[in-house]
Amino acid sequence: MSQMERNDKMKHLLEQNKFSEEAVAKMTDEQIEYFHWLYFEESVYDLM
Repeated sequence: MSQMERNDKMKHLLEQNKFSEEAVAKMTDEQIEYFHWLYFEESVYDLM
């Protein structure tokens, strides 16, 4: 993941108050991608 993409996803997580800034800073790229997907990506099941 690029640094710009990582910063963007970190910003979204922080704006939603899901995690503290310290916790997000310690996350790996994979963790950030997972939580961003969990909270922000639409699923086909969301539309049902």
